[in-house]
Amino acid sequence: MRATVKDVARRAGVSPKTVSNVMNGVVPVSASTRFKVEQAMQELDYVPNLSARGLRNGRSGVIGLALPDLATPFSAELAHHVVEVAHEQGWSVQIEETGLDPQREQDLMTRARSNLIDGLILNPVVLQESAVKVGVSLPPVVLLGEVTQHIADRVFVDSMAAARDMTLALAKLGRRRIAVLGINAARPSSTAIHRAAGYESALEALGIAPDDDLLIRCEKWTSESAAAALDSWLDSHPVPEALFCFTDSMALGALNVLWKRGIRVPDDIAVAGFDDVADGRFAVPPLTTVSFDRRLVASEALRLLTDRMTDRDSSQRVVQVGYSIVERGSSTPRG
Repeated sequence: MRATVKDVARRAGVSPKTVSNVMNGVVPVSASTRFKVEQAMQELDYVPNLSARGLRNGRSGVIGLALPDLATPFSAELAHHVVEVAHEQGWSVQIEETGLDPQREQDLMTRARSNLIDGLILNPVVLQESAVKVGVSLPPVVLLGEVTQHIADRVFVDSMAAARDMTLALAKLGRRRIAVLGINAARPSSTAIHRAAGYESALEALGIAPDDDLLIRCEKWTSESAAAALDSWLDSHPVPEALFCFTDSMALGALNVLWKRGIRVPDDIAVAGFDDVADGRFAVPPLTTVSFDRRLVASEALRLLTDRMTDRDSSQRVVQVGYSIVERGSSTPRG
């Protein structure tokens, strides 16, 4: 016969309520108690009856994570941390790719309203096109990124300040002619707008006149798209002294193009990225980047989401995660 919560409680030597607390992840449980309960569940091959749990407490035990492009290293690392932190708190995670499609966001919010998932962590790229809008009935949802709004909780890194600091760091190396890769004029994301503004703010502080020829447009923030964009741009422009890419993925694509063209990094050009993904640390040369704690992003997002499930009517909360400029071999003082 199928094991029950009471069977697990009896095997672990705890109350059925404690077993429920371990599975729901809402009430804190000591590490030793959690271990005993999970061990008993494994020994009994216990499978939670999610539909019954949903009828009793209105929760499925599942949260959703929706990211624009799961193929990028940044998305993969962020999803890893969300799953790890969620597991520690007793949640399962349903991971979805929105593909910049508001309808996919809408579908996920509908699932949350129907209690198929308990809440949603969402990274909308263009807020104006997002399903998260004023006047829309929102389930428990936490937004990631620079999507400035006043209707949902949010966790973000200050991209404008970070881009400004990175540009200033490159300038301190004697690199004055600094190009940026990641502008998308047709459909600019909130993140791109903030990072471009930070770059422009740094140029103003340095007394450097802005030059549109140094803005390299890129349709998608992938290595492939960045490589194609930079390759085409270099056909008609001289090599700049530095290149600031709006993500590490784009920077990795740029490094490949520069290597193929025989342009030396960092001797001929310094290169920097944003996100500090693992691949950048093992690039040749290792990539200078903007670093921040993605596990902290995941922890704060889950904290806000759990609190929102408990209190739907509290005011919006916004958490800012700090960053640092990590200088590696791809950027050195100009010779």
